[in-house]
Amino acid sequence: MVVGFDYGSSNCAMGVLQQNAVSLVPLEHGKHYLPSTLYALHNSLISDLVARELKGSEQAAYHTARAGILKSAQFARNDLDLENAESGVFVGQEAIEEYISMPEEGYFVKSPKSFFGAIGLKPEQIAFFEDIASAMIIELKRRAERHLGKTLTHTVIGRPVNFQAVGGEESNRQAIDILTTAARRAGFKDVEFLYEPLAAGIDFESDLHKDQKVLVVDIGGGTSDCSFVQMGPSFKNKTDRSGDFMAHTGKRIGGNDLDIALAFHQLMPVCGLGGEFKSGLPLPHQIFWQACKINDIQMQSDFYSGTFGRELVTMLRDVKEAQKLARLQVIHENKMTHQFVRQAELTKIGLSTHGEHCSDLSFLEASLSQSINAAQLEESVKSSLSQITHLAQQAITDAGVKPDTIYLTGGSAQSPLLKHALREALGEIPMVNGDNFGSVTAGLTKWAERIYR
Repeated sequence: MVVGFDYGSSNCAMGVLQQNAVSLVPLEHGKHYLPSTLYALHNSLISDLVARELKGSEQAAYHTARAGILKSAQFARNDLDLENAESGVFVGQEAIEEYISMPEEGYFVKSPKSFFGAIGLKPEQIAFFEDIASAMIIELKRRAERHLGKTLTHTVIGRPVNFQAVGGEESNRQAIDILTTAARRAGFKDVEFLYEPLAAGIDFESDLHKDQKVLVVDIGGGTSDCSFVQMGPSFKNKTDRSGDFMAHTGKRIGGNDLDIALAFHQLMPVCGLGGEFKSGLPLPHQIFWQACKINDIQMQSDFYSGTFGRELVTMLRDVKEAQKLARLQVIHENKMTHQFVRQAELTKIGLSTHGEHCSDLSFLEASLSQSINAAQLEESVKSSLSQITHLAQQAITDAGVKPDTIYLTGGSAQSPLLKHALREALGEIPMVNGDNFGSVTAGLTKWAERIYR
């Protein structure tokens, strides 16, 4: 059976074509969208889950390549008293809940796709990301097959124009290789990829009655992509759409970056940002960025390192407002960076419909909260929005013609701030909002049916 698969930075979704209409597959407690998160009681259990799924020579080769970590997994299973049927690995909302209940233990990753194109990864790091992706896809495929009662064999997976702002095609190839390996380990016999903004545009194109030049602006959790595409009745039945692209731009900046910026500028002050040492020197901003940058492996590693923990103890003796910096120590010791940035995300969502929102920070200190208004949100994310509008401007410049329509899709596309920024930068071009989450999955599904049937 053929499936369109949006392995997104914020959410994952799968779609199938039933009775000539796209149906999204329930992946978690009846919900179609599953948060792109994974939590394991021990990191070795991720590889253990993959090893148990593989068969024959493929399993033997994997066991040889992962011998060390699989041995650790056996010790971990014994220590945790896991039954044979228990993997000790959770995905989606269950992963978030497990992490929040035990943040100081286990291994938690949000938006793993954001790391796949990172430059400078060592072979063992690439192998571990392959295992993370494999474990997630194995579980999602299993849930989809259980619901559909059929085996999924062919898939089209969405991909951003660029997985990283730097690294170019080398980063893209690395990320595609990781996802291809993971999908094949999960049991897909054939795997193809399609640009996410084009996938979103294909769904939009289904309802067009005349040809148009469309700028598709796809704001995902980890990446923003702009594709200038010719669409309409003259194009939609083609199986090769490469010639219909007039321009592409993309960058690793998305909804997660808006959350991080808001967390840094508006929430980190309660943890000491802007404070001073007793000598009058300011506290370094870098340590607060490290805490917020949950999509940067190196910064998170630096923040959670023992070296920084010792530096923090020293700082607490020399800082003017020790109570505030002590909250940063709570985040460090209890591995709460994801919880902290999540409060910024909830604030961003709340401010899309209200002028003010109160962020609950009681997990750091009893009754602690921070009130944030719409103006503060706008100021905090101004730089990120500027980068996104520049991508749209560059796509139009590269295409050499003004678009007839701007089609907005992705989790952050509903932001009034984004629409205002685009209008300011591009002028009064008609804007159409698609299904902020379902457009990409629907387009991937339709494309999969087209190329595999």
